[in-house]
Amino acid sequence: MEIVARFVNASLLVALLAMVLASPAAAEPSGKLIIFHAGSLSVPFAAMEKAFEAKYPKVDILREAGGSTKLARTITELGKPADIMASADYEVIDKMLIPDVASWNARFATNQIVLCYTDKSKHAGEINAQNWAEILQRPDVVWGHSDPNLDPAGYRSLMAIQLAEKFTGQAGLYDKILANRPEKNVRPKSVELISMLESGNMDYAWEYMSVAVQHGLKFVSFDDHINLSNYKMESFYKTAVVKVTGSKPGEFQELKGGSITYGATMLKNAPNPAAAEAFLAYLFDPEGGLKILKDQGQPPLSPVTVATEEMKKAMPASLSGLVSVVK
Repeated sequence: MEIVARFVNASLLVALLAMVLASPAAAEPSGKLIIFHAGSLSVPFAAMEKAFEAKYPKVDILREAGGSTKLARTITELGKPADIMASADYEVIDKMLIPDVASWNARFATNQIVLCYTDKSKHAGEINAQNWAEILQRPDVVWGHSDPNLDPAGYRSLMAIQLAEKFTGQAGLYDKILANRPEKNVRPKSVELISMLESGNMDYAWEYMSVAVQHGLKFVSFDDHINLSNYKMESFYKTAVVKVTGSKPGEFQELKGGSITYGATMLKNAPNPAAAEAFLAYLFDPEGGLKILKDQGQPPLSPVTVATEEMKKAMPASLSGLVSVVK
């Protein structure tokens, strides 16, 4: 009986050890981790990549930056594999990825729209928050924004101009300003405008404030009624409407303004879910990714939030404890 007992105990010990070794929590993340993210997150996510790979040297992060809407379509229409999607507009995830390819959407940062320029820009010495609209209408001024069909920064730039018309009471201001912006000045993603500003090929470009700070650009900041930064002004922001292309050729949809909120999710068919969970846990950490965002001039949401209890329950256990439910 003693021999049998010893054999049983030994077998149990081996089984328990095998369970521990097989547990995802015990295994260090490894392999390639594919992250799609908004172009405006390029600088902070590069810093996060460096810190995360130092912590988990077996992980190789592959990042693809671009317009959030375009990246979402790359996932849904082209079937391109990705583990994580981080969007400059959390509603892109809600409307384009959930429920087919994602189950939840965590809001982790905010931003605001500003008008960027450099010392090379025409009238750089006189532009301010009072005369910017008049300067953008001058024939010698070249200004642009990103494509509203591909990039949230694009439709938010147009919304900001609409809101400026409403806030200042200058009827027709939106059309007058856009009349001085040829289509060639509309670029696929907002970060492409940076090189044009720095080279002197463009005088002014609409960007997120975080991008302006990260690239050392000068910028005109606006009242909260215009810059889309204040969630308390949501009802006023909704009065701005921009028509963009839909998911199918020939389809269009109208987007209403809203405060700028970034969202992130892990895709249902993520090739490397263990590494994805680990990275998102780092992103949601006030002393990790959120601190990097803050240091890069982008206000983080701490704690990170989700819209419903159901969404929180759909998250991996390692992440659900890091978020709060805020409708």
